[in-house]
Amino acid sequence: MSLTAPTYWAQHAWLGDRAEPGTLIETAADGTIAAVRTGVTAPPPGAVTLRGLTLPGLANAHSHAFHRALRGTVQRDRGTFWTWRETMYEVAGRLTPDSYFALARAVYAEMALAGITCVGEFHYLHHQSGGTPYADPNAMGEALIAAAAEAGIRITLLDTAYLHGGLTSDGHRPLEGPQLRFGDGSADAWYERWRALKGGGHARIGAALHSVRAFSEADGYGEFARWTEGVPTHIHLSEQPAENEACLAVHGRTPTRLLADHGFWRPTTSAVHATHLTDEDIALLGAASTTVCMCPTTERDLADGIGPAVRLAEAGCPLSLGSDSHAVIDLLEEARAMELDERLRTQVRGHWSAARLLDAATGDGHASLGWPEAGRLAPGALADFSTVALDTVRTAGPPARLAGETAVFAATGADIRHTVVGGRHVVRDGRHLLVPDVPAALADAIGALHG
Repeated sequence: MSLTAPTYWAQHAWLGDRAEPGTLIETAADGTIAAVRTGVTAPPPGAVTLRGLTLPGLANAHSHAFHRALRGTVQRDRGTFWTWRETMYEVAGRLTPDSYFALARAVYAEMALAGITCVGEFHYLHHQSGGTPYADPNAMGEALIAAAAEAGIRITLLDTAYLHGGLTSDGHRPLEGPQLRFGDGSADAWYERWRALKGGGHARIGAALHSVRAFSEADGYGEFARWTEGVPTHIHLSEQPAENEACLAVHGRTPTRLLADHGFWRPTTSAVHATHLTDEDIALLGAASTTVCMCPTTERDLADGIGPAVRLAEAGCPLSLGSDSHAVIDLLEEARAMELDERLRTQVRGHWSAARLLDAATGDGHASLGWPEAGRLAPGALADFSTVALDTVRTAGPPARLAGETAVFAATGADIRHTVVGGRHVVRDGRHLLVPDVPAALADAIGALHG
């Protein structure tokens, strides 16, 4: 076996629409897949054995890494999205480039353990408390890029313009308190800082508008769209009814219509949540082939509601998945939840096949993050893949031909045994090879934030 280009023998491999037994995945020195050979009944000498179902790497299309510090601390009381947000602001106010690196490194390692090979980091925590830039204005974003490298996964840094503190019927409010560190002062200042970010290797640079609550028509939606043409661009859209009500009061239009009127929607944009939409909103997003990123566990946790995922897909929107606030980090759960939430709403089963849900967790997620060469097991694709064990208490029993259904509807992130990125093992036999003790790293980083 070549030390520079390993060959993997997958007991079963997901080839887009089926679980294929005995699949040999040959990798190249540049981290891509050189060949995929089926019908190989036993691992050849030198091949690395992957027992279970090997999937294309999972793409977590929407993450706020620092929200991981909220897990278990925001579930005690009833509250609302808005009271949850106040707790989130408190944590945001304590982070520095060093502490954010430590936390994100641990969070991204947790993702790798759950089979995630690429993350879209929706990043707006830019400056020091009070809003003063660091000596390096992109110190926080660069800490996230470095954290992903040390955790062994790819990242699209969705650097976010966040210029206002909210939107009411009276208009936009100024940033205040912890929000001050999110803002650049103007769209032009955001653009100048954003232009200085550098990707390469494991990292690509995307862009984001936080929401219509945090960016205004006067700031220049159309200009922002021109700046980011051809770049993966994301936005929180209609997560809460209050956002829609305020936008209608100020602009006489829904957030979706407002952005459409400025040419924002296109195939390289992604709307996150898109929970409370009108029929016209759905048609506008579908006509533009805009991806919609669903985050079912966060949307349940915050009592946001159930987005119209089926109607969006029927209208022409690709769907991706994110763990958002990291109430859990488990893309298999997100895929399962998209179907099960729709069953609860409609009292009808079977809106998506397992294959379609896996598409959302893999290929469509990578495409929304600007990695179209990832998310499939095929020659020329990035050699990023994850293996789900089929012999755990959750997955044992079903026949191998139903391995895809088993992965989506029974497995959890805890059943991931291997994660390979660029042809190299990052997680092997359930152990992270770059961050030796991920639970301790999480406990230390979160404990330091909470004092």
